[in-house]
Amino acid sequence: MRLLLALVVVLAAAAPAAADVAAPRVSANWSGYAVAAPGVAFRDVAGSWTQPRATCVPGAPTASGFWVGLGGYDESARTLQQVGTEVDCDAAGRARYRAWWQLAPGPRVAIPLRVAPGDHVTGAVLVLARRVTVTLKNTTRGTRFSKTLTAAHTPDLGSAEWIAETPLAAMPLTDFGTVAFTHATAIGNGHAGTIADPAWEATPIALDSRSGVGLGRFRPAHHIDLFGGLPSALTAEGSGFAVAAQVTEG
Repeated sequence: MRLLLALVVVLAAAAPAAADVAAPRVSANWSGYAVAAPGVAFRDVAGSWTQPRATCVPGAPTASGFWVGLGGYDESARTLQQVGTEVDCDAAGRARYRAWWQLAPGPRVAIPLRVAPGDHVTGAVLVLARRVTVTLKNTTRGTRFSKTLTAAHTPDLGSAEWIAETPLAAMPLTDFGTVAFTHATAIGNGHAGTIADPAWEATPIALDSRSGVGLGRFRPAHHIDLFGGLPSALTAEGSGFAVAAQVTEG
């Protein structure tokens, strides 16, 4: 018997949001929310979270990331623009906290911004043509990073996301407890709204490392009991939710 770490979206408020919420989907490495709608191009996304503290165990390297981004949700997508933080555990059981940006399929690039457990951070991605501006603020420490980049590939603007993930398929998810996303907003076709805005459809995503779904692929969550309360996970105003790392036996 071994321990498996899965992500589930946790109820952040009792009242449902006035959103067009799709049926939950399952991913091999993402958990959170994506928004999309036919004909809508998203140019801006933002959100805040408090950097969680990891529980590390010697001999078990793990990884996790928390980010906001544009693109990458449609299974035909080839690019994804994102900025976020992470906490990884090394084989000695030591936790490492850091910040990063990525224009996928390119690699993650470290941001010289200190991040520690309990720090409140806000991330944002803005795309104009091939110009991508990534911004990360650590409001607890009063520090800020912003960089404008030229994307090597045409940016995918078909979706906006707020995600907790395991960034490496071969690496188990770090046990980070719970992370809550707040102030989640996006701009699509010039219209600004929360996750729950009726201008687009919000899809809750649950991570299940046992699902057999490939990276960048999703399937309907037929067994909702595995993931607990996914359809009503948004806060009342539609701009927040929580994700928990849960250890289960398998």
